Amino acid sequence: MAIHRLNHAVLYVRDVARSVAFYGDVLGFEVVHEIGGKAAFLRADGSTNDHDLGLFEIGPAAGPSGAGRSTVGLYHLAWEVDTLAELARVRDALLQAGALVGASDHATTKALYAQDPDGLEFEVSWLLPADLITPEVQAQGMEIRPLDLDREIERYGAQTRGGVGVSIPVLG
Repeated sequence: MAIHRLNHAVLYVRDVARSVAFYGDVLGFEVVHEIGGKAAFLRADGSTNDHDLGLFEIGPAAGPSGAGRSTVGLYHLAWEVDTLAELARVRDALLQAGALVGASDHATTKALYAQDPDGLEFEVSWLLPADLITPEVQAQGMEIRPLDLDREIERYGAQTRGGVGVSIPVLG
């Protein structure tokens, strides 16, 4: 089976309206379909998918996810942005929402980690284009360092398109 990309993710949430507001206001998702206030399907800006995120309400009595602490389960979803300028915009929105829980430099990936209103973790990242992956960057391997996003913007440029030749094909 050859996987091309993740088409969509579906999350169980306590309150669909609250989650729709969060994913819309903070990450720019827009609702493409709702089902009786109990489910919503959202699309990310610039996506051509029918939907990128499905949200299903299970009510306020739902307990927190124990994934990774007391149960198996999904750790997080990761969404890729096109530029470091967009990553900085997302960082600022996550900070304002009180949702940012971490920021890491994985050499070839610059990543923000956040939690939605139900405590479900997600990542928003920018991938270094293939032509900028130098031997120096490769030598860093999987070493994880704190992300200095302003320094990375100075180094690579705010509008450099990320992931080209890595997650995005090089057009010839």
